Amino acid sequence: MIRILSIRNRQRAQPIDTPLLRRITQTLLREDLDIHSYELGIHLLEAEEMATINETFLQHQGSTDVITFDHAEPAGHETTNPGPDPRHLHGEIFLSLPDAMRQAREFKTTWQGEVIRYVIHGVLHLMGHDDIEPAARRSMKRMENQFVKRMTAVFPLSKLARRPKGQRPGSKRKR
Repeated sequence: MIRILSIRNRQRAQPIDTPLLRRITQTLLREDLDIHSYELGIHLLEAEEMATINETFLQHQGSTDVITFDHAEPAGHETTNPGPDPRHLHGEIFLSLPDAMRQAREFKTTWQGEVIRYVIHGVLHLMGHDDIEPAARRSMKRMENQFVKRMTAVFPLSKLARRPKGQRPGSKRKR
């Protein structure tokens, strides 16, 4: 059983508590989805870097909220093993914090809830869910909403907003 969860914060739009994000992701994987074997990378990016990834790999212009890359061997791939474990995830999820903050304002939610939604969305893609067809998109959205609701009940998502080093509670950040 492999358990690798790498979280890389490559953005400066918002300080974030990556240990808490790790605990939330591990709870989602192990307790909610019963996935105990994973090699997962989560990358928190600025919009400019996300736009580069989006254009390079998907040939889409501009930034986007979340992009998922599945690195698992396709089913039926001939190896010495009998086949990939359906409960083993191997992939990367790229999240744009500026896009999460913008969408939170647009949908009247919190950026922390949006980040968790993007992690859930990426994990569901790695599990084989797709959102291309309208019926599949609705089904995936229902699952996302269910897991976001659960994570909100279990974790203080507001605590994902880590204060910058040296800033005291209640103090304003200098611009």
